[in-house]
Amino acid sequence: MTSLVSDTRVVFSRELRPVIRDPFSVIFSMIQPLFFLALFAPLLPGESSLQWFVPGIVVMSCLFGSSMTGSNLLFEMQTGSHERMLVTPLRRPALLIGRALKEIVPMVAQAALIVVVCIPFGFELHLGGAVLGLLILAGFCIGLGALSYTLALASKNKEWLFWTVQQTLLFPLLLLAGVLLPIDNGPGWLRALSHFNPMTYVVNAERALFSGDVLTRGTVEGVIAAAGMALLGLFVGVRAMQRSD
Repeated sequence: MTSLVSDTRVVFSRELRPVIRDPFSVIFSMIQPLFFLALFAPLLPGESSLQWFVPGIVVMSCLFGSSMTGSNLLFEMQTGSHERMLVTPLRRPALLIGRALKEIVPMVAQAALIVVVCIPFGFELHLGGAVLGLLILAGFCIGLGALSYTLALASKNKEWLFWTVQQTLLFPLLLLAGVLLPIDNGPGWLRALSHFNPMTYVVNAERALFSGDVLTRGTVEGVIAAAGMALLGLFVGVRAMQRSD
């Protein structure tokens, strides 16, 4: 276990170094969420529309950034860097876990930037709830990032497959979670599908926590959904990495 933790720390540092050297990659993944924030928020009714909309945009930035991160592994496989990592003494699970944990850092940076941008326009920050919300979102990021790396491993020599699957799943997950528009008044089939989307519960939890409502059913459901996503992603990702060649 000590060796696994040490190896994970090595991989985490290796993956985080390019982000620190080139922070533009974090900003680039926020372009779409910021556009949605600028174009959709003014259309929402009510003075507290930002309190409802901003947490969803934070989750959106996590979805966009973490789901695309497997492309980095695709590039490493194309250049032979991944194969060289496989023959090092590093444990195979650490190669996946360290990469997945790295996703927490860009997520926190993006969330902080979005909140800072929105505060002058009337967004009210409840710091305690926001911190708890980021902890939940960290679990979601780890699971989503691990699944993205798994998809990259499955798409070896087929880059088109990675982007096809990623883009096909991206917007259904986004829309069924009610990030841009509430689906409470939507048709029954739409509401039923949203219940099977783990992102729905994460978004609801973020909205409650960012508004200062900590002890709610939505928060508990968000914790369960994020933890389940993290466990599923790491389980599938570690198995895929162990079988990688």
